[in-house]
Amino acid sequence: MLDEAKRVLKVEADAILELIAGLDEGFLKTLRMIDNCRGRVIVTGMGKSGLVGKKIAATFSSVGVPSLFLHPAEAIHGDLGMVAKGDVVLAISNSGETEELVAIMPHLKRWDVPLALMSGNSRSTLGRGAGAVINVAVKQEACPFGIVPTASSTAALAMGDALAVALIKKRGFRQEDFACLHPGGSLGKKLLVTVKDLMICGQAIPCVSLGTPMSAVIVEISSKRLGMTLVLDRAGVVKGIITDGDLRRGIERYGKELLGMKAGGLMSKNPKSIRAAELAARALALMEAHSITSLAVLGPGGRAEGIIQIHHILKEGIA
Repeated sequence: MLDEAKRVLKVEADAILELIAGLDEGFLKTLRMIDNCRGRVIVTGMGKSGLVGKKIAATFSSVGVPSLFLHPAEAIHGDLGMVAKGDVVLAISNSGETEELVAIMPHLKRWDVPLALMSGNSRSTLGRGAGAVINVAVKQEACPFGIVPTASSTAALAMGDALAVALIKKRGFRQEDFACLHPGGSLGKKLLVTVKDLMICGQAIPCVSLGTPMSAVIVEISSKRLGMTLVLDRAGVVKGIITDGDLRRGIERYGKELLGMKAGGLMSKNPKSIRAAELAARALALMEAHSITSLAVLGPGGRAEGIIQIHHILKEGIA
């Protein structure tokens, strides 16, 4: 059974790779049709092609191309009202002869709605009537009988992704644009939540001066409950950091003499920092890279604006 699974994956992988050599003007025409569309991209297909079409429509919408799926059987019983002038229809049919799709072709022509086709047969009825055809022909299906849509549906799905990503590049779609369309869940938070949204600021920032006695440093760390304190110069510029770990190591090294020291003598200089406008996900990556749990948030001139800790980010659901 493992051998059979490997064979299926190889057949489908080969089917996708073979699409590369077949990319031609049909792909570019379809891309231009969608890019110039002032309405919506209406994706349609029957059976497995329809399921693939739903995913393609969802992907288009997620990258800023207004799109919806139209079931062709429902279309000829009233749902054609979903199609309007200015739209573009992208049909998916391996054979190019799907009856329900052929039935709606005359209506699209009457309304002057452009039709693009993804098919394994460009000479089919749908192929001859389409303004652009993308070849998604495969040499074989992955099933033992050669009839169950497997490699062909995988090829169509991959081609839909190729169209979507090409549109991203062509339109200069940015990560910020993507974030605006995905405000919910962990993905949205990764792309939208900034350090400023989560950082500790104002009077809650644990901070001491370079000359603060160690007893007062311990009180500041304990009272602010963050397990650390920033060390600032007279201008408020961050010069170092003292953590619970620094105190433990200081006791091991200096013993009772630690209490006679000043903050500047124990601090770790040039602590890792970040700007408030950076994404919280970037702060998390920085902390994980350096095996630390806190970052100083610096403003102009290196002055302290806040503190962000790893648990602030993880609590928000960013990971």
